[in-house]
Amino acid sequence: MSWNFKEICIVGLGLIGGSFALNLKHKGYSGKITAVDINPKAVEEGLKLGVIDSGSTNYSIAKSADLIVLAVPVGVYRQVLDQLKPYISKGTVVSDLGSVKGHLVYMCEEFLKGLAPFVGGHPIAGTEKSGVENAVKNLFDGAKFIVTPTENTDKKALEKIVSLWKSLGSQVVEMDPFYHDQVFAAVSHLPHLVAYSIVDAIAKLSEDLKTNLFQFTGGGFKDFTRIAMSDPVMWRDICIENKENLLKVLKAFKDSIEKAENLIRNSNKEELKVFFENSKEKRSSVK
Repeated sequence: MSWNFKEICIVGLGLIGGSFALNLKHKGYSGKITAVDINPKAVEEGLKLGVIDSGSTNYSIAKSADLIVLAVPVGVYRQVLDQLKPYISKGTVVSDLGSVKGHLVYMCEEFLKGLAPFVGGHPIAGTEKSGVENAVKNLFDGAKFIVTPTENTDKKALEKIVSLWKSLGSQVVEMDPFYHDQVFAAVSHLPHLVAYSIVDAIAKLSEDLKTNLFQFTGGGFKDFTRIAMSDPVMWRDICIENKENLLKVLKAFKDSIEKAENLIRNSNKEELKVFFENSKEKRSSVK
């Protein structure tokens, strides 16, 4: 197994950054793994757990890395790159693990032009928990990893990133960065927003009924809203950065809710059953 990189620096040691580090170790990566995080407790925890070899709150730790991976909220990419730039060695590959691509990929490429190739990436894996202490072994096994090259992407750098994620057990899929944002606005960003909104609605209904409705929730509610326990800062940034696509898919969701609402209002039993049957069939096809 060829890893192509001798030293990997992870910027942002949360759940995904921590899981990336943990799985590098688990899969036999023998190079050095470093991390930078503005929270010293995250660095301390990463060292304590043994998922990184060294860590710091200072970006200078990245100066000897030949791969730098951004695992921070997408809303701070520019700010982080500003602070990283003095410590990026010429030719070092920079990649990311963010849920939004589109304009961000082109921004990163332009910012790093003449210094380091950038390869956009997005692992389709995670949990509702946050923090390096919740890093998950085998998180990426069998999961899709989306690479989003552009016409500017360095082919050798792309090959190295693809090889790295295949070594972590992922199925690598290539996508246009803007198409990526359309796809994941629908299948990822919308479900998270809906989960947060359902919890908000139950909170308001609790006030109306002067009853804590959350004490009566069962497995269905917990399953459906589990992702509403995800990191609020991360999801705030995702929603804002992918605003245009998210607003479009929200319109489709509102249309479906309105359709169901009308069927219920009109007591249209047969069409409501067909509505449920069609959705059940589509959901059953998801592996």
